[in-house]
Amino acid sequence: MNEEKRYFRKRQNLSALVDKIKLWPSRSGLLHGLKKVSLTVTGIKAVTHCGLIVNVRDCSSSRAARWLRAKQYVALCPRCGVPKWKIDKYGATVFSKRQGRLLSIKEPVGPDGESG
Repeated sequence: MNEEKRYFRKRQNLSALVDKIKLWPSRSGLLHGLKKVSLTVTGIKAVTHCGLIVNVRDCSSSRAARWLRAKQYVALCPRCGVPKWKIDKYGATVFSKRQGRLLSIKEPVGPDGESG
């Protein structure tokens, strides 16, 4: 089976990258599937399929952004149930400095639920 490569720019904000890929590498090396990603005023709030809630700053040089671009993970989360097709698609993704699609950033949502 010939996988089509997807090209993205390398130094993107973490929120745009996570919103597109829908995967999250934990510090222990598990790769989680994301159910919901929202951009808040202070950073990103992500909810995984196994119920883990992650609140992080939106930074292109963070540990999670570097691990996602380098495709570093130890194992898949057994409770999230990330499908094989998603891992294959993620494996075929190329992050390049000079070419690729720029990912758009959503508007942050404040505590009252309004953007801005």
